[in-house]
Amino acid sequence: MKILNEHIRNAYKVLDGGTLNREEALAVDREVHGPELLDLLSLANKVRGKYAPGIQVCSILNAKSGVCSQNCKFCAQSAHHDTNIETYPLLGRERVLDAVRTVYDSGVRSFGYVTSGYGYLKPDEEFYSIMGVLDAIHAEYPGLNICVSLGILSEETAKILSEHHCTRYNINLQTAPAKYAELIADTHAIQEKIDTIKYLQSFGVKICCGGIFGLGETSVDRIDMALAVRELEVDGIPLNVLMPIPGTPLAKRPIMEPYEVAKSFALFRLLNPEKMIKFAAGRETALKDFQGLLMLSGVNALMTGGYLTTRGRSVEEDRKFIERLNKFTLNP
Repeated sequence: MKILNEHIRNAYKVLDGGTLNREEALAVDREVHGPELLDLLSLANKVRGKYAPGIQVCSILNAKSGVCSQNCKFCAQSAHHDTNIETYPLLGRERVLDAVRTVYDSGVRSFGYVTSGYGYLKPDEEFYSIMGVLDAIHAEYPGLNICVSLGILSEETAKILSEHHCTRYNINLQTAPAKYAELIADTHAIQEKIDTIKYLQSFGVKICCGGIFGLGETSVDRIDMALAVRELEVDGIPLNVLMPIPGTPLAKRPIMEPYEVAKSFALFRLLNPEKMIKFAAGRETALKDFQGLLMLSGVNALMTGGYLTTRGRSVEEDRKFIERLNKFTLNP
């Protein structure tokens, strides 16, 4: 009887500073099954504990909702889909500061400012209004990490944003770049996102870039996404599990099995050992009873307090959740 699957045994080199390549990751995905998955999760959690300890927490605000011109298949905010969500224009400064105050008073120190839409290639009036809001947030809460997600940027708007207290920028690949047009959208190109990332990095802005599991992609596609964000040298990797939304083209997609999600999270950790890997949407809803297991599969960050168009758990509930996870030596 084998004590440890040979492919997991080989992957232990990551714990010693080695690098897992594509072929090795594919072998783990293909050959690790059943009870061996727990061995893989254990390794991923050890790697997290050594190279990315602790749990980071963030909360986001949907500062402009719906009526987006892009046709992303998963998204409730696309004007191409009839999802009956609440839509509204850009929130005013005081509304945003009220939301920031709630987040800050709860003890969370990373705040995400998110708007729907394609993005900003030119610094128009709305873009400058957003810059003013970011300045106001920083002035009132100088210790707060301000994370921003405005869509696709040009070199010009990326430079301006970098001068207005943006700690991190979130722009997700969503899936393997080669599958973007098929699985996500064809109203814009994945290269536009990659260019945005590179512009921002050139101006010193850190990047959060991840994607969604359960779109209809293969496990190979997920590994290719993990390798794509590794190649881009992003700082954080937010990962979501699709919650099919009525009115979108993916409304009837089955929810991904926890077993498969766990393996994918573990592989993301082994392929990106030092990065922040954040479990975002789907943690409480799609995974339900298994979310604790998923948080022990290499994850070191979570989003709390809700998402863009769906509800999540309260900050207090998640604080207790993290305390209990710590008893499993999540933080050695």
